[in-house]
Amino acid sequence: MFYWLLKWVLLGPLLRMVFRPRVEGAENVPEEGPAILASNHLSYADWLFMPLTLTRRVTFVAKAEYFTTPGIKGWLQKRFFSGAGQVPIDRSSGSAAEGALMSAKKVLDAGELFGIYPEGTRSHDGRLYRGKTGVARLALEMKVPVIPIAVVGTDVVAPPGKKFGSFTRPLVRFGKPLDFSRYEGLENDRYILRSITDEIMYEIMQLSGQEYVDMYASKAKVLDKETARRAAAEARARTAEDGTPGDPESPELKAS
Repeated sequence: MFYWLLKWVLLGPLLRMVFRPRVEGAENVPEEGPAILASNHLSYADWLFMPLTLTRRVTFVAKAEYFTTPGIKGWLQKRFFSGAGQVPIDRSSGSAAEGALMSAKKVLDAGELFGIYPEGTRSHDGRLYRGKTGVARLALEMKVPVIPIAVVGTDVVAPPGKKFGSFTRPLVRFGKPLDFSRYEGLENDRYILRSITDEIMYEIMQLSGQEYVDMYASKAKVLDKETARRAAAEARARTAEDGTPGDPESPELKAS
């Protein structure tokens, strides 16, 4: 109930009025029955704008901590996230990845739409990164179609690392459903899972127009931070060698 209150009365009308999000291909989403909505992930605002363009409920998984924090703050947090279409990761499996899949299966078993970001984390530079194979395993085990989605412009509205950005009209583009029933029974074949995931990511790339990088986003973030750290260290070393102000051996400081 709170989900629909947020979507149609409290938050949704405000977002529609201010940002006027555009949508293409919404007819590719079935009017009933389970399906996986696999999207690129540019911003924390993605999960707000994508469901806003559909009449059906879309459910994502979220950290269990959002639902277990004690006190008034925890209660409000739980109400907001559950009302916004989030369900906690099922920790009974002992693994966050397995727990996310278990939670997803419950959503699909109920005949609902499940939203997932195959990259696993937000893109830090606007490029599209390698997808994780959980989406493929989920599609095969649950025997449901995968609908590729591109959300464009949310990284302008809410850039990574910032709470607010600048104004633009986000675009949500839905691709045609992908049917992987030809691989039924092969959900434990890692080569099949990789092939399916790559096919999904290719369709997302075609819809979004993003540059594709065949590397996991989490690894790319670490490498970029390491590259930036080395560049800063080299810059400091060059500054020291040149004897610029601030270096204890600088001629200017010695003469003062």
